Amino acid sequence: MALVDMVMPTMGESIVECTVISWLKQPGDRIEADDSILEVATDKVDTEVPSSHSGILKEILVNDGDVVAIGSPVARIEVEHEAGVPASQPSSSPSDTSFVGETEEQDVASVAAKLEADISKLSPGNPPIRTDAETTIAETNRFYSPLVVSIAKAEGISQAELASIRGTGAENRLTKNDILAYVEKRKAEPVSPGVSFPKAASVTGQDDIIQMDRMRKIIAERMVESKRIAPHVSSFVETDMTVLVQWRERIKKTFLQQYGENITFTPLLIEAVVKAIRDFPLINISVNGDKIIVKKAINIGMAVALPSGNLIVPVIHNADQYNLVGLTRKVNDLSRRARENKLTADDLANGTYTVSNIGTFGNVMGTPIIVQPQVAIMAFGTIAKKPAVIETPQGDLIGVRQKMFISHSYDHRVVDGSLGGQFVKRVSDYLEGFDSERKIV
Repeated sequence: MALVDMVMPTMGESIVECTVISWLKQPGDRIEADDSILEVATDKVDTEVPSSHSGILKEILVNDGDVVAIGSPVARIEVEHEAGVPASQPSSSPSDTSFVGETEEQDVASVAAKLEADISKLSPGNPPIRTDAETTIAETNRFYSPLVVSIAKAEGISQAELASIRGTGAENRLTKNDILAYVEKRKAEPVSPGVSFPKAASVTGQDDIIQMDRMRKIIAERMVESKRIAPHVSSFVETDMTVLVQWRERIKKTFLQQYGENITFTPLLIEAVVKAIRDFPLINISVNGDKIIVKKAINIGMAVALPSGNLIVPVIHNADQYNLVGLTRKVNDLSRRARENKLTADDLANGTYTVSNIGTFGNVMGTPIIVQPQVAIMAFGTIAKKPAVIETPQGDLIGVRQKMFISHSYDHRVVDGSLGGQFVKRVSDYLEGFDSERKIV
């Protein structure tokens, strides 16, 4: 038997630490590799962390509310054969995140400089936007996690106010629970001069006041930021979906029997988008100052509505490498895990183009907001039967067709009307030209 340290695994690109929400297992419990052992929160997503080994959970090294650097030990597991980091040796963090674990011993100014450099990498060509909460990292002897900074920013907590909050974490570090408790207490107290925040009740008693949750605040912030960064322009195309609708209706039972998956319209729409991106690679880009970065990977984000009413955008990485069966499985898996709050940070990272199937809500069309740092987003409206002119060798006829509007919003800094319009028309062409005799592959 041997004791090994389980370390906090990588949560995705740019995630350097996370906050422990709760432990799902307790010392003495028998655990298997990949069993969920604790739940953590990052500034992107809440997720469960699987065990790295099978064995007996002997010791929990971090508490609820603790902020833990990626790569740091979180638990000790007794295993039959040593197969990991020995408990007697300190675990080393990945080189790109080590500065977080060493924060308490390093000069605070150097930590702030590295953090600011990392922020600059995320928004090249633009000086980082520093809030009062963020400047405390450089200007006081206290370190704040990205999650705490995000909450402070969303709640409008000033630098001085943040510094006054008592922390219960290691070395008096401010944890997520500390700042959330402070926020709740602040709402219940009278408003001090110069401090403003949403009240908990209506003055007249006639209106309900709903406090935004953390995800809604992040969504609001990102939407405003996207509109500030990118001048949005939209183009629209009406598409004849009749052949595709008839094909799906004919094969959906067989598809379910053969592959155990329900085939919705979403993977078929994503497939057409992927084909169009291959034809117009300059839609699959991001902006870096005065440089245009053409992405080689085609990573399609898809907006998913959550039971809470919020939206989240998981990503199908390398979507061009999947056939229709693979796309269907991926779409269904991400949609299910999004609604069950089981997405990881990696599931949300590195999207290069986003789609939103607003037709599921009965919407005809829309003008979606671009997910930064992408430069375009497409929305598919509801498919409805309409009278239409049908061209035949014998002449034009009036018939009933299944029609759908496609909306395309794009960043007019780098995507002109010609490219934006041609791209959405190419997606429409692929949908209208769908092969009615296509085999399921």
